[in-house]
Amino acid sequence: MLDLFIESFWQGEDTRHLLDHLVLVAVDQTAYDRCQFLRLNCYRLETDSVDFGGEKLYMSQDFIKMMWRRTWFLLEVLKRGYSFIFTDTDVLWLRNPFSRLSQNETEDLQISTDMFFGDPWNETLINTGFYHIRSNNKTIALFDRWYNMKDNATGQKEQDVLLDLIRGGIIGQLGLKVRFLDTLYFSGFCQDSKDFGAVTTVHANCCRSIVAKVKDLKAVLQDWKQFKKTTAQKTTAGLATDGFQWSGHWGCWNSWKVPNDTGKANHKA
Repeated sequence: MLDLFIESFWQGEDTRHLLDHLVLVAVDQTAYDRCQFLRLNCYRLETDSVDFGGEKLYMSQDFIKMMWRRTWFLLEVLKRGYSFIFTDTDVLWLRNPFSRLSQNETEDLQISTDMFFGDPWNETLINTGFYHIRSNNKTIALFDRWYNMKDNATGQKEQDVLLDLIRGGIIGQLGLKVRFLDTLYFSGFCQDSKDFGAVTTVHANCCRSIVAKVKDLKAVLQDWKQFKKTTAQKTTAGLATDGFQWSGHWGCWNSWKVPNDTGKANHKA
């Protein structure tokens, strides 16, 4: 997964230099060692009494603890005055996202969505796998309120709790300005971008297992390489470059087919 994530920066448009500004947060020793081997900027985030080594069962107690630990860490980053883009490693960066993100400093949070219905200000199904956030009193208050709800959120992952807060009016209460990102640019497996010429990131959301994510993200990178190759050829010949379609996300679609005899999901989303 990490290798695919890093490769996307090398294959993307105007993205290679962003690796110098990337901090990889590792929650287990194996991931941290791999990060150091790749000579990236690495930070080891530890959690008392929890071993995050290996894949965690989706919605298991360890999975939920890991997500809340991440939220706490990002709150601490905000408190130190840093604005940042947060990205999961199952998000491929095919173009520089800063070219598509709003530069309006009055916008506190720009967050990706599972489904986009045309209005960037209308509350919709958010996805915390990719977002840009500015450090200020309002966003710190948001993350503080969000994190402090963890003990009263039994059976919910942190993304569900944030969505509940948004639906409960937290944006207006704190005076936040939040933009919900268009999947035409910030896409995912829940809703593909319909334009190869515009797509900026591709997230392996709506997927249950790491094995499935890796399989389908490899196909995304292959589609992207083919698009770049064909685009270069057609541009030279003066031809149109539309008509490209993504390969089917068969690994992720099939990952939801849980055998009846197990009665459980056996992968992380």
